Amino acid sequence: MRSLRRGCLAGVLAGGVALAAFAGPLAGPPAVAAPHTARTGTATGTEAASRVAVASGKSAAAANRGGALEMVLDSSGSMAEEDGSGTSRIASARQAVGTLVESLPDEFPTGLRVYGADKAKSCTDTRLAQPVEPLDRAGIKKAVAGAEPKGDTPIGYSLEKAAADLPEPSRGAPGRRTIVLISDGEDNCGAPEPCDVAKSLAEDGIGLRIDAIGFQVRGAARKQLRCVAEAGHGTYYDAPEAEDLARELERAGRLSAEGYRLKGTRVTGTSSSGDAPALKAPGPPGQYLDTIGAGESRWYAAQLDGDSAVDLAATGVPAPGSRIGRLDGLRLTMRAADGSVCGSDRASFRQDEGAVPVTTAVSRIPREGRSGGRSGGCDKAGRFTFALERESGDGADRARWPVELRLGAEQPLPSDTTPARAETSYGAAGEDAALPAGAPEDIRGGTGFNDAKKLGTGVWRDTLLPAQTRWYRVPIGWHQQLRYDVEFANEPKRNGGAIPSSYVWTTAFAPGRLPLKDSAEFTPRRLYRGEPVKVSQGTVPVSWNNRAESSGSVQPVRRDGTYYLAVTLGAGAARIADNAAVRVVLRVGVKGRARTGPGHDAPLAAAGRAGAGGSEADERGTADGAAAGQDGSGPHPALLAGGGAVAVLLSAGGIWYGLRRRGRVRGTNGMRGGTW
Repeated sequence: MRSLRRGCLAGVLAGGVALAAFAGPLAGPPAVAAPHTARTGTATGTEAASRVAVASGKSAAAANRGGALEMVLDSSGSMAEEDGSGTSRIASARQAVGTLVESLPDEFPTGLRVYGADKAKSCTDTRLAQPVEPLDRAGIKKAVAGAEPKGDTPIGYSLEKAAADLPEPSRGAPGRRTIVLISDGEDNCGAPEPCDVAKSLAEDGIGLRIDAIGFQVRGAARKQLRCVAEAGHGTYYDAPEAEDLARELERAGRLSAEGYRLKGTRVTGTSSSGDAPALKAPGPPGQYLDTIGAGESRWYAAQLDGDSAVDLAATGVPAPGSRIGRLDGLRLTMRAADGSVCGSDRASFRQDEGAVPVTTAVSRIPREGRSGGRSGGCDKAGRFTFALERESGDGADRARWPVELRLGAEQPLPSDTTPARAETSYGAAGEDAALPAGAPEDIRGGTGFNDAKKLGTGVWRDTLLPAQTRWYRVPIGWHQQLRYDVEFANEPKRNGGAIPSSYVWTTAFAPGRLPLKDSAEFTPRRLYRGEPVKVSQGTVPVSWNNRAESSGSVQPVRRDGTYYLAVTLGAGAARIADNAAVRVVLRVGVKGRARTGPGHDAPLAAAGRAGAGGSEADERGTADGAAAGQDGSGPHPALLAGGGAVAVLLSAGGIWYGLRRRGRVRGTNGMRGGTW
């Protein structure tokens, strides 16, 4: 057994990071439950805060109709054996299941199936102990308490039954359905063979993922469970000790429940440009859903006018942590009616630890009478086509990805408006900019663009699982700048020897979901070994004329509205972190006083307003905000010609969720993960 978890952060982060951000009670009631140190049982948060997020969890669960989770638990005879912690394997498994259900969102559909629990000898001994229905914590705990180790290990047969237990995805709102298999040995029945079953189910099931956790396994058993996970487009987790089982089960379950939230109307892109669908939105403007396979191309079309600037962003959402290569990713190309290429961009993972969401974007910006530059019909009205290609290496997971496209347009300025000059310098928002200090406020970031958590200037604290990305949004007005740091906590390590490395990464997005390219001014990506580390990002001032610049970190910053922050913890951090999740602190600054418009003589906005686009988009509320993609840059009527309009294809199921967690010591509440 390893030694007890280390205490709270003892040092300060590089660059003068204040210890107050990582430890100690909040000045006011926190937005979510603060964590506790799991193995010592020492509470560091306020118990009264543990149920704050219940209401938002319920509404999010309703929106996530396609998502579901079923645990398949080994209750064969070997689970009665002692596990080295002074108790039996089945007792440790019961505790791990309890840990998971306390961390899941309220009402997230969750079930439990057991095998080997009812007969001393049977290869069909499997039983649905708790149906897949809105989360019933007490019911699942009661069901697992009644599972007594008795019989054989019919893994393949149980997986077939588990797949049938899961609800079919709702039309228009597919979510990821997950089976988490927990076993302390290999299948001893032989038919059906577990790996073959996993492969067949993953091929037939839309959005189906099978994770496997090997509890104190080795040799052939570990090999078989790893095969099940790989064939099922999932992840294999190794749990040599009881405390590892609780951590890995929590990670697997939460990654399923906290997946990228999707919205939109289904559409099917074509394999060629000639019959590409011209998309129309019967509901919220510009929101559609599609999927894309490895090596596949999908085509879409839209009728565009000759005056509006147009942006198309595409976000691929693979299963978190699934196998990818460094160069795998998405390529997006925009073409005019005459075949001219009007924009092309590629986004890759740049790591091979495991998949996370990936976004690429193209823009058509009319030259407004200027000569030279782009040739052909890119400045003319007509039918434009968009080719989205998924580039995947031989070793990558072949599961289809949900894809989210967002098409936005903005009218040209009125003829009597002279825009302010381009702003290409970071100035006061550069690398050494002063950012807020003081005690952080606990928050829960969103699962994607659609439910990104709104922030302003301040200090905020959150958690990330390995292979997870959290999303935030900040309203920015004309002439203002966004500047932020993300600080990762000192994390108790899993191993006492050499520490493997992973990475931490942040990306900023302008309205329209345009990713800002890396700049020499900031360090948005760094290695992570469990030690304190900081990544940073920022923008130049928002100016209409930035669209005329060539820099990928300047050109997108050409309109006011909602800017997005995505923060990622690499999948490889699972080999490092002793907690299920790692704590992060965000220091967000909005620099400068907003102006009321893009003109060079536009007056200053009233104090506290982030400019017309930013404030309107954020104050409209859920309905209008969602329809416009929450960034105030939804498709303009001038974009729609002949009734055809491409818009946003949104993807992957996720939800807002309650954060109630119970510690291992009775009476403690909080969330397991992080040291501060």
